[in-house]
Amino acid sequence: MKRTTLIAAAALLLGLVTSGQAQAESAPGCGPVTQIGSTGYIGDNGQKWASIKQFKGCGKNWAYIYTWSSVHSAGAPYTPELVLIEQWNSKDAREPYGRVGLKKGSYRKQELWSGGTSTLGDCTSAYAEWNSGAMTYRARTDIRC
Repeated sequence: MKRTTLIAAAALLLGLVTSGQAQAESAPGCGPVTQIGSTGYIGDNGQKWASIKQFKGCGKNWAYIYTWSSVHSAGAPYTPELVLIEQWNSKDAREPYGRVGLKKGSYRKQELWSGGTSTLGDCTSAYAEWNSGAMTYRARTDIRC
């Protein structure tokens, strides 16, 4: 019986790790949040160094940038410069009309959350700037309405 339970637990964990669905994260001062929209990536020449995501939770939107462990562990010089939520008039808009929840990062800070924003009723995307020491890269998620 114990072996069956262990195998079932392992299969469940494997399914959670390999599933394509977003897993819950914890925003500061909020607790569990759920990803909405696509993941954006920061990188160059086919390499990816960081990801940006948009979350909802506690009645707010959150932007999040994470520098991948492989980059961080290698001792690479980087700075997540900023992360924020952009507000759009529609999915087809060319420019955001607002930027809220701005948080600035610091040298080699592996993860950075925006402030929580009261924008769940708006069209929004997460936006981040990440500096490699030589160049600043910008990325955003898709616009969610």
